[in-house]
Amino acid sequence: MVRKDARTHTSSAKYHRLSQEDDGFVDAQFKAGPKRIPWKAIGYALLLFAAGTLLLIIGSLLVTGYLEEKYADRTWPVIILGALMFIPGAYHSYIAYYAFKGYEGFSFDDIPSYDDD
Repeated sequence: MVRKDARTHTSSAKYHRLSQEDDGFVDAQFKAGPKRIPWKAIGYALLLFAAGTLLLIIGSLLVTGYLEEKYADRTWPVIILGALMFIPGAYHSYIAYYAFKGYEGFSFDDIPSYDDD
């Protein structure tokens, strides 16, 4: 005896058999989202760049003797602090500029973001 199920319904959904090569990934998950510009990080980079440049100039003036001798003990700390501020500030400002201009190989993703919200 063959029993017919009374709950038969029709659906408009189209089902396809999955191929054996399916690895569970969808192409949409690999598409890049909208480009976010990390303004806060770029601002910090520009601040470091400007302050580092200023400290390096002051340190250079101290070394060359254009500023008074009474400040000679502050020469190397000013130069070291200026270099520690200038190097990352210049690097990240460089990346931000070329990413903004759209050069190939430069992206705002290369700049660390401080927006954790």
